[in-house]
Amino acid sequence: MTTPRRRTLSKRRLGIGLALAPLVAAGGWIAYSHLALDRAVALPPALPGPRDEIDSPAGRLSYYRTDETAGVPLLLVHSINAAANAYEVRPLYMHYRTRRPVYAIDLPGFGFSERSDRTYTPRLMTDAIHAMVEAIRARHGGGAVDAVALSLSAEYLARAAVERPQDYRSLGLVSPTGFDARLSGSGPDQSTRGSDTARSIVAQPLWGRPLYDLLVSRPSMRFFLEKTWGSTDIDEGLFAYDQASAHQPGAEHAPFSFLSGHLFPADITRVYARLERPVWMVHGTRGDFVDYRHVDDVRAKPNWTVAVLPTGAFPHFERLADVTARYDAFLAGLGG
Repeated sequence: MTTPRRRTLSKRRLGIGLALAPLVAAGGWIAYSHLALDRAVALPPALPGPRDEIDSPAGRLSYYRTDETAGVPLLLVHSINAAANAYEVRPLYMHYRTRRPVYAIDLPGFGFSERSDRTYTPRLMTDAIHAMVEAIRARHGGGAVDAVALSLSAEYLARAAVERPQDYRSLGLVSPTGFDARLSGSGPDQSTRGSDTARSIVAQPLWGRPLYDLLVSRPSMRFFLEKTWGSTDIDEGLFAYDQASAHQPGAEHAPFSFLSGHLFPADITRVYARLERPVWMVHGTRGDFVDYRHVDDVRAKPNWTVAVLPTGAFPHFERLADVTARYDAFLAGLGG
């Protein structure tokens, strides 16, 4: 017969067990991440064509190129997230590679570029774009380039074009950040939303990499891609490549700066307003990245062309023909 005292002890033990369960699970994941998880998954090239590297003020940069065809060079810049890489621009790269010279960079901390332990900032990313554009122009007689960037990287490209407008014939911004209530801003020049305290917490050696490994686990990555698409019909090739790219040595360092706000400019509204070159912008209407309440600040400017498509945040994966047709029409309007 069970006595009241025994029943009370059993409930206490059950309560203690339930309270400790999350700690036990966390400890188990930390141990698995440090001791058993493969962080050296084979990483094939994200794109066809030669893959070259250059040394730059932003560190060692990797890029893909296909430059057998004449024309104005096109630079493609992927977005910033926990597993970003040049595969994100693959549809555009494949479409234009037989029509003009095309280059696609792996930004610092991603893909085959340097993934060292450092604080990653908009200044670092902008300097990487400067170095890449300088190398492209040197290969093609010094002329200006067209450049297209995705999401948060559109802010870095815009800054690069403000600092060196002569380097660019035009800019293309695909689902650019900085037009919503949260990330627009007119803070001091070069300011960011970063917190050194937050970065030191997320990058703590004991739990930092396990936290990142959890963030880029297959269920988590699929969840975030579905939020990007606004649909469960994500691109499976991108998902598979992101998995490989995220499981590389040092893959966590740039995302730590992303998570702690260091990669988010606080002055982007003023940067966009200072753009002189022709700007083509496109964004979707589906998913978690559809707040463009401040886009009217630039829509009326004569050098801006804004297009909207019924897609998620990566419209070039969903409706490539529509994206390229609109972009080509924009470029045709530039004349020589």
